[in-house]
Parts: sequence; structure tokens; C-alpha cells
Amino acid sequence: MEPDLGPLLAVLEDGSLDGYLIDDDDSDSDQRYVSGFTAPDAYQTLVTADGDAHLLVSGLEYGRATKEADADSVSRRSAYDYQELVAEHGSYEGTVRTIAAFLADHGIDSVAVPRNFPTGTADGLRERGLEVAVEREGVVEGIRATKTPWEANQISATQSANEAAMAVAERLIATAEVEDGALVLDGEELTSERVKEEIEIALLRHGCALDETIVACGADGADPHNRGSGTLEAGELIVIDIFPRDKGTGYFGDMTRTFVRGEPSEEARRRYDVTREAFDAALEAIEPGVTGAAVHDATCDVIEDAGYETLRSDPSAGTGFIHSTGHGVGLDIHEQPSLSPTGGELEPGHVVTVEPGIYDPKVGGVRIEDLVVVTEDGYENLTEYPIRLEPRAN
Repeated sequence: MEPDLGPLLAVLEDGSLDGYLIDDDDSDSDQRYVSGFTAPDAYQTLVTADGDAHLLVSGLEYGRATKEADADSVSRRSAYDYQELVAEHGSYEGTVRTIAAFLADHGIDSVAVPRNFPTGTADGLRERGLEVAVEREGVVEGIRATKTPWEANQISATQSANEAAMAVAERLIATAEVEDGALVLDGEELTSERVKEEIEIALLRHGCALDETIVACGADGADPHNRGSGTLEAGELIVIDIFPRDKGTGYFGDMTRTFVRGEPSEEARRRYDVTREAFDAALEAIEPGVTGAAVHDATCDVIEDAGYETLRSDPSAGTGFIHSTGHGVGLDIHEQPSLSPTGGELEPGHVVTVEPGIYDPKVGGVRIEDLVVVTEDGYENLTEYPIRLEPRAN
């Protein structure tokens, strides 16, 4: 995938800068996106004002980078006497001198750098006579917000793996017996921990992984980011939020479902129905040119009309709808754009979650979440998993 770096090149032109430099490892999504390369140790990506991309990597990564990176050239540090410079000047100064030599080799006297660029490296380059200007707007993150068809397909593939994991979780809950108010499976209480373990196993079998997931029952589910723990209980709302990342492509998926095994309270069912109505209203509002703020307002309208608080109606609310309607998903699980009070205009290629919820420790939490891509005339839902309160085994 060759990224369209036009907006970045415009920034360089406006600032009369020779290039844009990233100094980070592949945990930085901008680095991964621009370079098309992954490595666990820091490497440097230079985008010149004419749009060429050049990488500076260790000898360990050189062979792989020449095959895999989206770059016009790949240089190894040894080409700039890196080991000798480190031996003579120490690791920090040797690294700065190596980067400076790499930049000079490409005719670079001035660079823009991202906001998270290492301060020590920036100061070191300035001491060697280079102009270093911080690019404050996050232009690469803005470019990443609009997904290519290839990227949307990768996110869709991750979401398909996510659905397989959700099916495993739903089946566990659906097949559990109810004993003394607890869910019991294979003679043991069914816990949040066991369901999360089975989710992770399912994702690994589909080439995905995740650091954490949410299986939160009862009052735990009333805290949107509570991961959940302990025995799952009959008649209680169970929020399952899975957000895996494909181990190969790096693209995330994101989905939430809420289940009750047994008979929910009348209030729990009402909150579920209102959340579903708000979810549908948000989807109906999504199209190019509409702002994320307008989509969020459509969500809040439904929830407030049903008598529940939102952060729009009460910024200090601790119950009700206490987060935004959605966020962008890509190489980061939270990225631009947003469906929030400050959300800007949606464009074709934006991939966003739609995830209204209603929360109260006395009742539990409800959240429903799909992942959609904005199209020329509306949206395409990348999520096919059914939405239902009562879990099923198939």
C-alpha cells in the first residue's frame, strides 16, 4: 500500500522545509504507515519534499527492510560509520551524528518532525546545524483517517475474526446452566476470566491478538472501561467488547455486544431497547459531509428523549450515556475521526465505531457497537454479527 502523502508534502512546501523525519519503532502507527515497515527497535523514515521515502535501519533489519518497506531507498547505519561514532562519542551522540549524516546524504538541511519526536534527537540535530520544526497538527494522523479500499478490507478481515471470537463468547454464555443465580458450565462457575481466555484463543486461531478485552457483568459493566472479573450472573447485563489487532497487517477491529442469560429486569430491557434505538439513529445519520458532532447529537437525542442523562445534557453526569458515540479505527484502536461533540466532517473512507451505551451500577451497563466505513452515499457496515439481548448457541 502506497500512502497518499500529498497533505504532508503541502506542509513541507508551506514551511520551506526539505523533509519530514520520523524516529520511532513500529509501535508508532505513523511510522508504520509511512514506511510500510515494522521493527521493534527505533528506525528513521525520511520523506523528502519531492515525495521520496528513505529509511535508515540497523544492519539486523536491512535485508528485510529492502524487501518489505515502501521506500525509495534503504540505508544501513554502518554506511555512516555508526559503530565507530558510538565508540568515540557514546550512544546518544553517535546516533545523532549518524542521523545527521543520513540527512546530509539526501541533501536535507531542514526537517519537520511529529509532535512525539524524541526531544534529545531534535536538540542534537539542531546542535549540528539542522533546522527542526515540530509539525503540530498531526498531518500524518489526518492522512491515516481516510482509509484506502485495501485498508478497509484489512479492517473488515479483522472484524470477521472478531465476530468468530464473539460467537465463542456468546455460545459459552448461552450454553451455561443457571444455578443459584450464577452461570455454570461444565460443573464450574462461568467467569469473566474464562470467557476472555476463550476469546483470546479464538482470535489467535484467526491470526489476531489483543492485550485486553472486556467481559463485564452487572455493576462492572456500568464502568465502560472495566475489564470485568469474577462469576457471570444470571439475569444480569453482560457487556462484551472485543478490539483485536491483526498480527500481520496491524489493523484493528472493534465490536461490542450485551447479553443477558436468564430473565433481565424490565429496566435493563428498556435500556437495551433505547440503546438499540440510539444505535440505529446514529447509523442513519452517517453520510459524507455530516459532522461527527451531528451523529453524536442524533444519539443523544434518543437517549435524552427516553429520560436518561448524557454528557450533553449534564457534563458532570456519572450515569446514563457517558462517552462519545464513536471513534476512528485503523492502525490504532482510537484514531481520527470521532463521533463526538467536537467531531468534524465525515468523508468517504473514514472508518468509525458506532457505540452508544447507557450505564448505571444499580442496573448494569448496555453497549452496542458496530464498525462502519463511510461511503460516497452513506456507509457500509463492516460488522455482520447479529444484535440480540438473549444469547444463542449458534
